[in-house]
Amino acid sequence: MTSEIRGGINIAMKVPTHLYAETVAFYRDVLKLERVPERQEVGFLFGPNQLWIDEAPGYSQSEVWLELFAAEFAPAAAQLSAAGLTRNDAIEPLGDGFRGGWFFNPAGIVHMVREPDAW
Repeated sequence: MTSEIRGGINIAMKVPTHLYAETVAFYRDVLKLERVPERQEVGFLFGPNQLWIDEAPGYSQSEVWLELFAAEFAPAAAQLSAAGLTRNDAIEPLGDGFRGGWFFNPAGIVHMVREPDAW
């Protein structure tokens, strides 16, 4: 069984502490992107997407994490696993009962695959 998987709206940039402030300043002051309204986390409107800048104290370099939506997570997870993708839900907790998980594409880029209403 195949599941329709499509791009989500969230992009997370995990930035090491030593680069965090200047990275936030770049999106805020240089590009002048609008902040995601009513959120405490640092996020910017990035076209039709939301770009979240997460401070990652244990990192030595930045990473970009992407979001994918699937109407039903279980068949999508099975499809991705059958294609040989690695799943690793230990990289960041999603909470009990969350209908989604973390996968790596062949280049090692993290993708959260989730049902659109998983939160």
